[in-house]
Amino acid sequence: MVANTKDIAATTYDRKSELQAFDDTKEGVKGLVDAGITEIPRIFHHPPDQYNIINTSDIEENHFTIPVVDLGGLSDPAKQKEIVARVGEASETWGFFQIINHGIPVHVLEEMKNGVLGFYEQDSEVKKQSYCRDDFSKPWQYNSNFDLYSAPSTNWRDTFMCYMAPTPTKPEDMPEVCRDEITEYSKEVMKLGKILFELLSEALGLEPSHLNDIDCGEGLLVLGHYYPACSQPELTMGTSKHADGGFLTVLLQDHIGGLQVLHQNKWIHVPPVTGALVVNIGDLLQLISNDRFKSVEHRVLANHRRPRISVASFFCTGMLPSTKLYGPIKELLSEDNPPKYRETTVRDYVAYHSQKGLDGKSSLSHVKL
Repeated sequence: MVANTKDIAATTYDRKSELQAFDDTKEGVKGLVDAGITEIPRIFHHPPDQYNIINTSDIEENHFTIPVVDLGGLSDPAKQKEIVARVGEASETWGFFQIINHGIPVHVLEEMKNGVLGFYEQDSEVKKQSYCRDDFSKPWQYNSNFDLYSAPSTNWRDTFMCYMAPTPTKPEDMPEVCRDEITEYSKEVMKLGKILFELLSEALGLEPSHLNDIDCGEGLLVLGHYYPACSQPELTMGTSKHADGGFLTVLLQDHIGGLQVLHQNKWIHVPPVTGALVVNIGDLLQLISNDRFKSVEHRVLANHRRPRISVASFFCTGMLPSTKLYGPIKELLSEDNPPKYRETTVRDYVAYHSQKGLDGKSSLSHVKL
């Protein structure tokens, strides 16, 4: 009798050993591509989407487009009121929107993307020096898949991470190839964050300073993602379905595309717009707004054409020590709108979110009343 080859493959596949072997190279996904692989390793295989979602990015077919908000004219009271309304509507219905005329010069955006690319195109022996996992004492971290050993499937993506607020990573702790770009870009994003939290506060009917006063914009964690071109993109994902754990995310993406947002059970493409930034609500902002604003699931497709670069800036103090408790904002609550979540510290929530990994399930259920 001839044994079924699939059965043999199933019995000989030791996922943990293969993950360890991949991690031990300290070269990430880019190392596999540089080695010339044509078939992606099994650790990267993702099961078919089990949620019966219409996988389409054809805007004409599904009649949905991500809102684009023009921040130009904030000094004009009439325009400012209109911008607040648009930001509020997008945050309540989509959880995602793109912003133009946001005040960050295009050359700063371009230099930041080039800085990220420069880091990943360094010699692998240079990059290996900063490769680490689960060491939150290190101000600069580079690895592939923060949840490598806990996620059900590995993503086709490498990432570096550094804190830029409240205490910025020292320049000498950052690679020379991108330190100036990250420092300059982060300063601009912090200024933009202050404006965005003012608009979001007003959209909630609060004083403009409310979200800034409770330190939603205190922390900034900057992640530089590199998605290598993939020979079998249909088998894997750049980033699997997830929602962000912080208060707010500002994303800079290049022209390749691949980011999709889950909206009314459809995957909607977020088209790259020159000079624009993508903004999305995080879990902690959904929590304190008591579900008024939505932290929405999103993903990134793998692609076969060329590498994709993105920079995700999370307004969140992450794993830094914290005792401040966040719960639904009292001014938003009433007899008809009681609190839906218990209070939590940012650190406790982020620790749970990180330990759980990108498993496609919401972390908010952990704090739901």
